[in-house]
Amino acid sequence: MSSDAKTIRVLAADDHALLLQGIASLVNAEPDMALVAQAGTGREAIEQFRLHRPDITLMDLQMPDMGGLEAITGIRDEFPDARIVVLTTYSGDVQALRALRAGARGYLLKGHVHIDLLETIRAVNAGEKRVPPEVATELAGYAGTEKLTPREIEVLRRIADGNANKEIATQLAIAEETVKSHITRILSKLEANDRTHAVIIGIKRGIIAL
Repeated sequence: MSSDAKTIRVLAADDHALLLQGIASLVNAEPDMALVAQAGTGREAIEQFRLHRPDITLMDLQMPDMGGLEAITGIRDEFPDARIVVLTTYSGDVQALRALRAGARGYLLKGHVHIDLLETIRAVNAGEKRVPPEVATELAGYAGTEKLTPREIEVLRRIADGNANKEIATQLAIAEETVKSHITRILSKLEANDRTHAVIIGIKRGIIAL
């Protein structure tokens, strides 16, 4: 087997140039790895994957043009065996679940890149799944909670934007009493004390984003 055959070929997709530079430095310093391509949007990530067919793809979730979740789905529709590691600042369980359901095999927090990146790349390349302990804990902690409906998520998002019940009712063309009912269910499902607490929980868990 040639040395090239042993090299783990990596594609990094993120819209932050400094992070990409850091990843490039870490990966290219390893004798068994090479950064073969970079992308700044989800659409670019799909294009670069087609061109280079990397062994491992590092995928940011929040990118312009097309987000990471859509890119993961797009890549795996064409290449079901693609090994993708989500690269994110966010430990929210909903984000993690969406990424893993879309086919990601690893979940790496950006704050831990300098510690965990290389080990995660090698593990996922070897066929393992890698999820940080704090993400796994959140997944386990919320596994039994009832999910918000799409309408409840929309109401929560509008609360986060600073809208009162009457304004939300107007925006969604529903009765104010219906909005109040949605909020009651949201507070119950999220085990929140009030509207502000519900928004904080929603952001932390990745149900909504500001």
